[in-house]
Amino acid sequence: MKYESQGVAKLYFFGALTLFSAQLVFGLLGAILYVAPTSLPDFLPFSVVRMIHTNALVVWLLMGFFGATYYLIPEEAETELHSPGLAKLQFWLFFGAAGAAVVGYLFGYYDGRSYLEQPLYIKIGIVVVALMFLYNVSMTVLKGRKTVISNILLLGLWGIAVFFLFAFYVPSNTVLDKMFWWWVVHLWVEGVWELVLASILAFLMIKLTGVDREVVEKWLYVIVSLTLFTGILGTGHHYYWIGTPAYWQWIGSIFSALEVVPFFAIVIFAFSMVYKGGRRHPNKAALLWSLGCSVTAFFGAGVWGFLHTLAPVNYYTHGTQITAAHGHLAFYGAYAMINLAMFTYAMPQLLNRAPYNQTLNMISFWIITGGVAFMTAALTLAGVVQVHLQRVMGMAYMDVQAQLGMFYWLRLGGGLAVILGLVLYLVSLLAPGKASAPASASYVPAE
Repeated sequence: MKYESQGVAKLYFFGALTLFSAQLVFGLLGAILYVAPTSLPDFLPFSVVRMIHTNALVVWLLMGFFGATYYLIPEEAETELHSPGLAKLQFWLFFGAAGAAVVGYLFGYYDGRSYLEQPLYIKIGIVVVALMFLYNVSMTVLKGRKTVISNILLLGLWGIAVFFLFAFYVPSNTVLDKMFWWWVVHLWVEGVWELVLASILAFLMIKLTGVDREVVEKWLYVIVSLTLFTGILGTGHHYYWIGTPAYWQWIGSIFSALEVVPFFAIVIFAFSMVYKGGRRHPNKAALLWSLGCSVTAFFGAGVWGFLHTLAPVNYYTHGTQITAAHGHLAFYGAYAMINLAMFTYAMPQLLNRAPYNQTLNMISFWIITGGVAFMTAALTLAGVVQVHLQRVMGMAYMDVQAQLGMFYWLRLGGGLAVILGLVLYLVSLLAPGKASAPASASYVPAE
């Protein structure tokens, strides 16, 4: 850790890991309800369990992004954070708002829009937190060195804040409501979040491989250009069946089919950086998570997204378990893994420890990734059966669900594996260990 103010990232990493754990626990409860619908108390119906699961996902990913930014921006800008105190205040406000939202969900206080169920006062709090964060980070960059990584990261972070403002716009027309709802949800996860992903991955590649910054920056420009070109009009694949004009079926099909390209570019970028770098960084686990992120994101967001993105295919698959399969693998590969990679890289330095438990950390990588892949396979097969029986043969929804029980049990097994992997990851990262040794003369981190 080069700058003292980077230490505030530790708060965000701890908070993100806490919410990540909560997300997985409620995901497991949701999987249990699929196979045993009456097994939980009445105050935990599936609607509330799912709401907490998805909201915890979004919040812990954002909290991880905030922490990663507070860690890497001082190194990129070569200066201390503008206000470490403001960063700490922001964390407690954000973490407190997340806790208040969860308690509210349990007592029935929530909006009806999926992913945006937060009550109005929580949404206003999120905006305040975002403004504090953007002010702090932007002032840090303005007073220090400007790099491509920090500029693109700021573009992505400002985009997150700007597009969240559409959460406050709730038109009475249902079609308009859905259109602008996707301006938050899609343009986050298939737009500006990808800029954040690319920036953090680029930072890790420089640190872990020693490749010249100029090479990384050229790749970053390519990835960002492809992301914005495909992602913005790719919003059209959500407009197929909500009452919008038919031309969106063409626009959505063409541009969303191209969304696989930036994710393939990320795979090529990550592996080529490792090949060109030649340096052996002591933190092999962080490199494994970084490479795994690029590959899993390509399959989850790219390949599984492409499988049902064309309008003639989506006509049958929309809203089935195929969508759930794509969502699980995409969110895990693109965003959860980049956060876990950053935690694995930064926490040993924040805690003044060597990356001592790398074997356990890498075992957790394979268990979590294997569990998510197994869930994805089970949900994909469930989706194929569901499409055939329900959308082609015309069977009633509940009759079809009765035929999918085996796949839901398999999904539950995958979820248990993910929980086991999480425990191993937390132990590898947080269990006490030896202090860091002085930097080796044979390895000097790249700038």
